Order: sequence, then structure tokens, then C-alpha cells
Amino acid sequence: MELIKLGEKTYYIKNRTNIGIYKITEDEVYIIDSGNDKEAGKKILKILEENNWKLKGIISTHSNADHIGGNHLLQEKTNCKIYSRGIEKCFTEYPILEPSFLYGGKPFKELTNKFLLANPSQVEEIDGNLPDGLEYLNLKGHFFDMIGIKTSDNIYFLGDSIFSEETINKYHIFFIYDVKEYLNTLDFLETLNGKLYIPSHTDLRDNIKDLIKINKNKINEIIEKILDYLKTPKTFEDILKYLFDEYNLLMNANQYILIGSTLKSYISYLIDENKITYEFINNKMFFISK
Repeated sequence: MELIKLGEKTYYIKNRTNIGIYKITEDEVYIIDSGNDKEAGKKILKILEENNWKLKGIISTHSNADHIGGNHLLQEKTNCKIYSRGIEKCFTEYPILEPSFLYGGKPFKELTNKFLLANPSQVEEIDGNLPDGLEYLNLKGHFFDMIGIKTSDNIYFLGDSIFSEETINKYHIFFIYDVKEYLNTLDFLETLNGKLYIPSHTDLRDNIKDLIKINKNKINEIIEKILDYLKTPKTFEDILKYLFDEYNLLMNANQYILIGSTLKSYISYLIDENKITYEFINNKMFFISK
């Protein structure tokens, strides 16, 4: 982990999941997200101790395990407060909800791994609890009630509202809960006028317009592939296999539920947009383009 100063009060720790730091006094800080597991929490704690900073609070952009994985250890060691919003608060307090939601039932053992299941932590609602100098932005789409954070240095921490070109080129299909809200969030991001932007899983940038376009183009590409494939009726499993084959992806349990859940979100979006419909034949559900 590498600590980088970005502004008078704003820092970030460059990591697999980037972590924001905001100084509220000379020796007190808030962090934004806590990394993917307790080892990330230990490294964060070491950096804070090296700089003689006391952790006052953690702001969770959303409740995916790779963003709250260090919460439990940091709260246990420092007695800090943790803040989140809406459904994200519930998922953070009861993290078994994440693999259960993704799978659509009680997850089997292989799905209760650290990538999908964090340790629980006690969380307070973020409204009315942010320190001076920080404000949150609604960035729905990737997950239920995800937020971003703007600091007084005009620096934006964007959570998973936008993905890197490298990630898109490698995986093509990135997790989205609500396609329409994700597209709305991308439109909103275009209106921001920040000094710097820190997405959670790529390097900081002083401009994100090109990245927004890349994200939009990939979503539209996936939509077009689904619509073209559904010129004849297909089942969900047919569509999922088609996309894995089309993008040369390798199926495993984690990918099955992550991409499968995302595909269901695309299907819901296309049904709601009146672009596809469904029917039941011999007790199977089929989808077809209109």
C-alpha cells in the first residue's frame, strides 16, 4: 500500500481497492472504504500509526466485500464509527446478504469466501454524520445505495461508479445491479468539475470523460449483443453461456453468480424498456427481442 497526498487534507492509499483518507484535525482522520479483508485493515492501521493519525470514522461507499473487508478489524482495534447509507448499511451489518442476494438463495460453501462475504461491523446512517469538509453523492447503479465522496480539496472518490479501460477490456461484463441507474450515474459524473477523481479500482485521474464514454459504449455493446441473440427465444442459461463464449470468459462459481446477476439486471432493464419480452414453454422461461 502506498500513501499519496492529493490536497491540503486529502490523501489516498493506492491499493487493489483504493482507500481515501481525509484529515479533520492534525491527528484525526476519516477513511473512505477499508479494502478487501482484514489484512488490508492491518496495513491501513500501520499507515495511520506511522503518521500518528487516529481513526475517527470509516465511510463505506457501498457494501461489497472488497470495500468493507477491513471494517471489522479497524472498528475492533480503534472503536471508530462506520457510516453508510440505506441498504448498504444493512448489507454491511449483515454481510451474508451479499452472497445470498447474488445467488438468489442460501449460498453454498464455495460462495462464502472473502471476495463475497466480509465480517460484520456496526454501522450508522451517514445522513447528518459527515464531518465538515466532506459531502456525499448518490451514485446508484453498481449497487443499491452506493455513494461517492467529495472532499474540501475538490477531490472525488467515486467507488465503483466507473470502471477502468483495462478492467473492461479484460472482463467486458462488470457487475451492475441497476443498468438504468448506472447509466444515469455516468451522465451525472459528466457534470462534475473536480480537481481529481479516484475510482476504486484504477489510478486517479484529472479527467474521466473518456472513461465514462468507454463504460457507456461497453454497456451498449452488451445490450446489442443480447438483443441480437434474442431474435429467437432463449433461456437465461443460454444467454449466459453465449456471453461467456462471446467474451472468452471462464466460468466458475464466483463468476457464475456475479455475471449471472448482472445479466438478470440487463434482462430486467430490457424488459422495462420494452425491448424484450418473455414466455413460458414446457415450464421453462424464454426471452425474445421485440
